[in-house]
This record gives sequence, C-alpha cells and structure tokens, in this order.
Amino acid sequence: MTRIAIVGGHGKVARHLVRDLRAAGHEPVALVRRETYRDELEALGAEVRLLDIEAQDADGFAAAFEGCSAVVFAAGAGPDGKVERKRTVDLEGSLKSIEGARRAGISRFVQVSASGMDEPVPADASEVWRAYVEAKRDADVALRASDLDWTIIRPGVLTDEPATGLVALAPTLPKADVPRADVAAVLAAVLDAPRSIRQQWDLMGGDTPIAEAVATA
Repeated sequence: MTRIAIVGGHGKVARHLVRDLRAAGHEPVALVRRETYRDELEALGAEVRLLDIEAQDADGFAAAFEGCSAVVFAAGAGPDGKVERKRTVDLEGSLKSIEGARRAGISRFVQVSASGMDEPVPADASEVWRAYVEAKRDADVALRASDLDWTIIRPGVLTDEPATGLVALAPTLPKADVPRADVAAVLAAVLDAPRSIRQQWDLMGGDTPIAEAVATA
C-alpha cells in the first residue's frame, strides 16, 4: 500500500479519487483546509491532514506530504469567483505543491488541469476567465519544466453524471463533456502507469475503456 497525497482533497473529483485509490490498494491522504471535512473524508477511506493552500509555504506543503509516495494536485478556485484566487490557488498552490514534493523527496506528481489552456484567450473574455486560463497554463508550464515524474490531465467540461468507464485520452482532443467520476478513475490509473510519466493528455468522454486508453494514449 502506498500513500497518495491529494491537494484539494475535498473537491468533487478528489472525493471520487479517494474511493478509487482505496479500491486500488492505495492509502489516499486528503489535504484540506477545514477540520469540518474530516468525518466525511474518513468515511470514504481517506487519511485527513490539514493544509491551507493559500496560507502555507512550500515547507508546509512538504510537511503535509510526509510519508507519501506521490502527489495529486486537484485543487482549484474554479472558472468563477475572484481573480486573485486563480493566482493563489490554481497557480501558487501548484507551484508550492511542486516545490513541496521536491523537498519531501517525492518524484511522482499528477496534476489536474483543463483542456484548451494553451489557446489564446479571446479579447472579449472576462477578467476572471483570463486569470483562470493564465493560472492553469502557467502551472502546467512550471510542472513540465520541473524534474518531477509528472503527468498532466486536462479534462473537458466536467459533469456529475455517473461514471461510464469509457473515455478519450490523447495529447489534444476536441472539447467535450466528461464525468468527474471518470476523471478520478483516469487519475488513479495513470498513477500506476509508468508510461504516463512526462505526458500531457486531454481527457473527454469517449468509447475506450480507461485501462486501454491509458495504455495506448
């Protein structure tokens, strides 16, 4: 059994991931900023540790990762809300996770991004959307430039539909819907797939079983 740290451990994808990692024989470690999430996450099978993404520095992240063999960065302020939190959560949270992993001696790092983040932002885009794209893009750039064994998964439009177990996975794909449950299943699968190291893949709903998609992307 290996411990997998999940930054943003109370998010919708993260909660699915906790179940999937537990089913695969791993010990998920959900990193959250609120103690009130503990009972819910422990009931799903996670170890819970407190981590305030915005307030703590890289050393705090490294301490939260103690004893883990991989990190999944699944945190995000979302495409709505305040401009400032796109920087402090989506970008700086990722940067501190990357550095925290290095300081903790962890090489395996999987990041949840979003499709289309390398495309030009339309001139009429809102300030919040522009900040979101720039934060996700720069976080991916930083991870690709690191010496970690990284994988970047870029889902399309997230839904709360039931898992299908069928996806499309490739370096670039037309944007489409994908259930959060299937995103989590792909994250769990790539953690155990050495061929996914240093790969960046778009993830959409599709017709290929997840294990096959990860093996052939």
